[in-house]
Amino acid sequence: MPRSLPLRSAEHVAQVACHVSELLEVLWGRGQEATSAGPLPPSQFRALTVIEDQQGVNQRALGEALGSRPSSVSRLCDRLEAAGLVERLASPTSRREVDLRLSRRGAAVLDDFRASRAREIEAVLQTMSPAQLRTLAEGLEQFQDAAAAHIAPSAVRGDAEGSSEAIA
Repeated sequence: MPRSLPLRSAEHVAQVACHVSELLEVLWGRGQEATSAGPLPPSQFRALTVIEDQQGVNQRALGEALGSRPSSVSRLCDRLEAAGLVERLASPTSRREVDLRLSRRGAAVLDDFRASRAREIEAVLQTMSPAQLRTLAEGLEQFQDAAAAHIAPSAVRGDAEGSSEAIA
């Protein structure tokens, strides 16, 4: 990877993060075949994680979180529901909307995929020193907070009613 950018500039760190994400995709792909559910397309995995984090999210909000068009989100939700991974329920606040919730099977599939991914990552982390692990953990926790705020800013800051609940 080129190192022409100043070390630790946002642009340089973004390039490093992109390279790391590509390596993570390779690691995760290696373990996906071992899961009981078999391969899960990345778009479905992303949708399931958003639905899990925001139980009861509607398709519009899911589309915003994923950065997808409404027609794409609708087809994605159709596939997830057909696979038994999500449930569509009537919204308690609007008769024109439906809320999305993970089914038991959807939650089990996410757990299985996460365990598979964790095994692959742990194998790499075993090669790092305790000091390296500590530094990595601190940076990842800070990135997680910033990314969560970027994806769902109203959920992190609280709504207009003064709610202070943050997404995990």
